[in-house]
Amino acid sequence: MAEPGPAFVKTGPEHHLDMFEAEAEGLRALAEADEVRVPAVLDCGLRDGQAFIALERLSLGRASAAEERLFGEQLAALHRHTKPRFGWHRDNTIGMTPQHNDWCDDWVVFFCEQRLDFQLGLAARNGYGGELQRLGRRLRDGLPGLFEAYEPAASLLHGDLWGGNWGVAGGVPVIFDPAVHYGDRESDIAMTMLFGGFGRGFYDAYQSSWPMANGHERRLKLYQLYHVINHLNLFGRAYLAQSVSLIKRLLVN
Repeated sequence: MAEPGPAFVKTGPEHHLDMFEAEAEGLRALAEADEVRVPAVLDCGLRDGQAFIALERLSLGRASAAEERLFGEQLAALHRHTKPRFGWHRDNTIGMTPQHNDWCDDWVVFFCEQRLDFQLGLAARNGYGGELQRLGRRLRDGLPGLFEAYEPAASLLHGDLWGGNWGVAGGVPVIFDPAVHYGDRESDIAMTMLFGGFGRGFYDAYQSSWPMANGHERRLKLYQLYHVINHLNLFGRAYLAQSVSLIKRLLVN
């Protein structure tokens, strides 16, 4: 029997076990799709009063232009893995924030109730009321208008695809730290655009493989809003102005 290779181990308090187990299941779901490489899950559980997840340790480097194009093609292929409904079989987290994934037949209802409403409600409990909540209610009421003549497939998503959650190992794109669920593929693309880390070749290759639908520019802002409000809830007031600005842009356009 071959000796196991080096491992990358994340640890946390015992109550983080559910979060680590959800991460492990997400990585296994992405691995089963067999479109983009993920680190193998070696173990997950409790030891000495701490939760842990042990993953295959990979030596990651920066992507070349060719590797970025390959990743764009692979991500489009991943998104072609679909389900009849939106959600997932379990909840997980986005950063350290709970992310609910109850199955739903309607994407607009799913996003409104389990993404936008949840983050706005959390923001209200964190003391961010006033303009954010008032504008958020207006956006919520007008949400169906962003989806006229557009019915997204329930695609298998990474769910938190910012530039720090991918790299290249041995010339092969690798993704990790997922928040897996089945949803509109445009939400994965929106996250790639929020903080940078993806070159033009990535987007060109994705578009060539599976072009996005008309009106996607506005929907990208909507999906970015989810992550920006999450950052407000995680990291504080520095993200308040950006959250309000995004909602205003969505309401005007």
